[in-house]
Amino acid sequence: MKRPLLPAQSRILAEFGENIKYARLRRDLSSEQVSERASISRNTLIKIEKGDEGVAIGYYFRVLAILGLDKDLLLVAKDDELGRRLQDARFKVKERASKK
Repeated sequence: MKRPLLPAQSRILAEFGENIKYARLRRDLSSEQVSERASISRNTLIKIEKGDEGVAIGYYFRVLAILGLDKDLLLVAKDDELGRRLQDARFKVKERASKK
């Protein structure tokens, strides 16, 4: 059974979709143009722009590529601050004996 997203996660996905829509509009591209170039239906593009969780990430990627934003996905987790803190917490610091 599919677990629903938490409200905060849904808001992030909705904002992501909205950012994609604004990027399309800034480039003065119609939804028909983008969906055709990405080889997806216009309905799928509308779902992407609404942040629909049921759309495969590959379709999101296709749209980002059409908009010239595909490399932005490389920024995800690039600076993983939490991961570094967790990793550093596992390192054991050994105290050195005094040099007498």
